[in-house]
This record gives sequence, structure tokens and C-alpha cells, in this order.
Amino acid sequence: MLSSLPPREREIVDILYERGASTVTEIGEALSDELSGSAIRAMLKRLEAKGFVAREASDNGFVYAPSVSDKTARKSALSQVVRVFFNGSATSAAAALLGMQEEMSADELDELEKLIGQAREGRAK
Repeated sequence: MLSSLPPREREIVDILYERGASTVTEIGEALSDELSGSAIRAMLKRLEAKGFVAREASDNGFVYAPSVSDKTARKSALSQVVRVFFNGSATSAAAALLGMQEEMSADELDELEKLIGQAREGRAK
């Protein structure tokens, strides 16, 4: 989904996920290099047409926000990573995560264990 975007458009969407609803000026300040307001507006218009961004009028002009929930975007991005780097195997991806256990807190490991339990319960129904 987001991976299909050109790098600059993807950067703009990433900024909106990180910062929340933003004006063209705020987006411009967050970009990795300087870009004119009209160029940013043109990209936002394309992103809006593609369904990635929504705009709303405000006292400071238009405010732009992602139109796809961050949960949906994360799931889509993770699905692509699993498909590309782990041959579609969620088990291999989970094993790679667990291989990073020295970087995980006990609470994070407990949370993973809880999620696995919930997944098992969901399968049993």
C-alpha cells in the first residue's frame, strides 16, 4: 500500500503519521530537504486523489492527515515485510523478532506471550 508511493510522497505520509494533522508549512519544515509550498501542495493533491491523505479547512488554511488508519498502514507494511523477507511466513518473522529478545523488556516479552495466547483462543472458536 504505502510502499507503492514514490519516496517523496511516502515521506510526506510518514510525517503525517508521526506528527498528526499538519499544514503545508508544517510538512515543509519536517521534510528532509527544502521543497516549495506549491510542490508540497501538488504532492498532497496527488496523495488525496490516491486516497492516502484527507484535507480539512482550518483557520490556517488546509490541514492534511492520513486517511488510512495507522493500524491498517502498519498491518499492510508488516504484511509486505513478511512476504518479501520471510517468504510469507509469519512464524519466521516472529522467530526473527524473538531473536532480538536481548533488546526487549520483560514487559514486552510478556505482552508477546499474551498476544500468542489470545491468537490461540481465537483459533479455537
